[in-house]
Amino acid sequence: MDVGSNSNPEALPRFADVQAAAARIRAQVRRTPVLNDPDFDAQLGCEVHFKCENLQYGGAFKLRGATNAVLSLTDAQARRGVVTHSSGNHGAALARAARRRAIACHVVVPQGAVAAKLRNMEAQGAILHFCAPTMAAREATTTRVLAETGGVLVPPFDDADVIAGQGTAALELVEDVPGLTALIAPVGGGGLLAGTALVGRAQAPPLRVFGAEPAGAADAAASLARGARVTDRVPHTIADGLRATLGVRNFALIARHVEAIWTVSEEAIVAAQHRMWEQFKLLIEPSSAVAVAALLQQRAAVRGQRVGLILTGGNVDLEAVPLRRRLTEPG
Repeated sequence: MDVGSNSNPEALPRFADVQAAAARIRAQVRRTPVLNDPDFDAQLGCEVHFKCENLQYGGAFKLRGATNAVLSLTDAQARRGVVTHSSGNHGAALARAARRRAIACHVVVPQGAVAAKLRNMEAQGAILHFCAPTMAAREATTTRVLAETGGVLVPPFDDADVIAGQGTAALELVEDVPGLTALIAPVGGGGLLAGTALVGRAQAPPLRVFGAEPAGAADAAASLARGARVTDRVPHTIADGLRATLGVRNFALIARHVEAIWTVSEEAIVAAQHRMWEQFKLLIEPSSAVAVAALLQQRAAVRGQRVGLILTGGNVDLEAVPLRRRLTEPG
């Protein structure tokens, strides 16, 4: 099985790798806006700056890591195409990056993936291979597709190039908003949070870094508490982008640099999603709303501080938006 240039399990990216990734991908990603609302700040008792990766090309931050990984391939590797597994955003991002380099992209997709994300992957030219909605099935099908296609594996999160690329969102945020004291990002497989942690801890003085996770998929919080990866949890959450198990490199960086991982309920996720629409007119997916819900719940921990929060994506199945009513109705 061939993998990208930095998929050695011992290879942990450094802040310098995030800086290099920023230069490498600059022409292919959008420098997304940062939004702040003084009324929201007054309600929470802290200053919050939202990095709007929901407005990234393809609707998610995943384009950063995927593009960095694809551009880091040698010409010989690139000619063979790329393979990954994804519930949607990473697959679409990798397909877009592969199309820009004129190479094939195969994506293993769990059954039941969000329809809007399936359409996005197909629109970017991904060749889809469906499997059962378990991590074991995803890995087994990915192994088969790699053997059949001869492609190069670009993991969705447990990869040094991907982590470094994802960290560029936080790098732009600290550049655009001087004086931040804390960063918050959601965590699933951990690519974004690991990259964010590299950026946060490299600042002078270092920033506090927090993760946010659904209570129904809280393997990262359990891993941080135990001091070792927890891999036997079965996720149950509407935040489909956060159902992955925390990666090896990702855990190593998160355990070293992240202060805490906050968990939130499904009801809190949906309420946060609605609040961002009502107050900011931003349509964000549940995985993004996890970070907002955590901030609302843990506001006392960052009271009086200047906080940067990464809104990870906006690929929403609009038919599912009224879910808040169904979750809160009795019976």
